[in-house]
Amino acid sequence: MDEDAVAELIEEALPEARAMVTTPRDPDDDKHYAVRVVSPAFEGESLVDQHQLVHDALGDHLTRDIHAIELTTLTPEEAE
Repeated sequence: MDEDAVAELIEEALPEARAMVTTPRDPDDDKHYAVRVVSPAFEGESLVDQHQLVHDALGDHLTRDIHAIELTTLTPEEAE
C-alpha cells in the first residue's frame, strides 16, 4: 500500500478531508506512515474520537498493510 492509497481511503471516508501521507523513516518502508488529516468532521470531537475516525477509515489495512501511523488531526480552522 502506498501513500496515495492511504490518503485516498481517508479522503473517501471523511467528507471534505485532506490527507497528507509521508513515509517519515525510510522512504522504502511502506508500512510506517506519518498522516496529517484536515477535516471539518473533527470539529467538536475529542482527539481520541478524531483519531478513531481515521482508524475506522483505514479499517483492516491497519492490521494487514500498515504497521504504524504517526497521526495528526486538525480542523480546517486549526490548520490555518
